[in-house]
Amino acid sequence: MPKVSSVVVPYPTYLRVYEPLAAFPEAERDHWARYARRPDRPSYQDELRRSLADLLPTPPIPVPVHESSDAFVLDVDGVVCVCPWRTRLRGWQALEELAEELPKPVLEAVLPEVVRLQAAKDYERWLIRNPDARPWIRSSTWQVPLHWFVLVGDEERSFDKGSGDIPPMLRYRTPMVQARRRVARALRTLKDTLDEGPLIDGLVDVGRWLEEFHPRSLVELDYGGLVHVLPAGELEDDHSAADVAEGIEALRQGDGAAAGEAYGRLVERWRSVRDRRSAN
Repeated sequence: MPKVSSVVVPYPTYLRVYEPLAAFPEAERDHWARYARRPDRPSYQDELRRSLADLLPTPPIPVPVHESSDAFVLDVDGVVCVCPWRTRLRGWQALEELAEELPKPVLEAVLPEVVRLQAAKDYERWLIRNPDARPWIRSSTWQVPLHWFVLVGDEERSFDKGSGDIPPMLRYRTPMVQARRRVARALRTLKDTLDEGPLIDGLVDVGRWLEEFHPRSLVELDYGGLVHVLPAGELEDDHSAADVAEGIEALRQGDGAAAGEAYGRLVERWRSVRDRRSAN
């Protein structure tokens, strides 16, 4: 394993799916079974540091040359569940979105057009050989997309203030069947009460993504690196999943005032996060 820096990389948040070993083809299943027994598995911070290190050479390397053989591993009631990194695939997909997120001069400075075009061609060739490929991890920077909170419940929230060298942690974990059920119920309510928009579009997209995985998988929403830039008090008071659930239930009951109050809490909370982004 290459040596990586101990510098903390903030900002990204994650939506992950952990599948049981039985969901993988036999050869890959054997690899992950051996991998799960390793005592020195890397963290999401290690993956981030490696990705950033690849951007330092000239020309930069926007997508790893080889696919990662690492994963996140959970033991759920004695069942080993694995979330492969698939860093190369996610790198290609992130490149497709980058042009919409960065001004052209900044994009060109970070990743020259010739580098992006070559990566796009590599991705096209790879997709021909791997038409059914999908990532086990979705990420977002400086925010948790609101539609992610639909998948989880406040009772599944886990928060740790951290201490010393141990950073704070805020995450949710839920069974796949529960996440799918919540998406389906929320979509019925939102389509009956709201016009088409980003929230509905996002839910439709994430619902299709969840259908790609084993029904006994586990879904995890992790605040990831965002915990390094938000005060512990704000993290402790953050119950965004509860606010989203309350807002959707209020819409289902026809209570527009209560839905507006829940939405107002969400907007105010995440506006403060965006303000920090602007300050950076």
